[in-house]
Amino acid sequence: MGIVNVTPDSFSDAHLHDAVAHGWRLLADGADLLDVGGESTRPGAARVDEAEELARVIPVVRALVDEGAAVSVDTTRASVAAAACAAGAIMVNDVSGGLADPEMLPLVAALDLPYVAMHWRGHSADMQSRAVYDDVVAEVCDELSARRDAALGAGIRDVVLDPGLGFAKNADHNWTLLRALPQLTGLGRPLLVGASRKAFLGALLDGRPAADRDAATAAITVLAAQAGVWAVRVHEVAASADAVRVVAAVTP
Repeated sequence: MGIVNVTPDSFSDAHLHDAVAHGWRLLADGADLLDVGGESTRPGAARVDEAEELARVIPVVRALVDEGAAVSVDTTRASVAAAACAAGAIMVNDVSGGLADPEMLPLVAALDLPYVAMHWRGHSADMQSRAVYDDVVAEVCDELSARRDAALGAGIRDVVLDPGLGFAKNADHNWTLLRALPQLTGLGRPLLVGASRKAFLGALLDGRPAADRDAATAAITVLAAQAGVWAVRVHEVAASADAVRVVAAVTP
């Protein structure tokens, strides 16, 4: 899953032409799906209003779909998900797992589209204050299972789970969850892992800036592929696509 961020503080350009061109570069590098989002979810980020998110996301979704790309929409708002799917998006990636907007799960069920439910404890502005666990693996599994059951109970047939690395989690929590990928894949649904360029990788690499964390991201992709993860969400696709091929070649 290649990331197409349409936000001023994103790693990709926020202009329509540049965002679409970036999406096509990701596809050429081996992405199977493009994930388009218009609201930053980095720790401490303030929310954008609905109108601004729609203005950022929908033209990019429509342009990519019109040229034949498979697109998911990264949003916590049912209204944005509805508009993006009307523009041709084929999946909804909701970092809140349906907790931010009570209309999200019924909407996705009515659209009969695949849905990614991430582990989430609150919006970016204060989420790191909620990074408190007695047993991060057990608690993430329990809370993620609840979102799985809510999505299935709402009538969504295709549910993907995401442990939410970096969301209300510190570096130790993230590494512990990565060690527990076999347990997470045991929740009975496909698993999405999003570690790309995140701060815990920078901390491991002595403060290396985000754009220089792609090799470490590809290493996470190897671990994910070995654990049977359904997909990884990455900024730089080529190395991760190669990593998946290597793991497949040595896996019986």
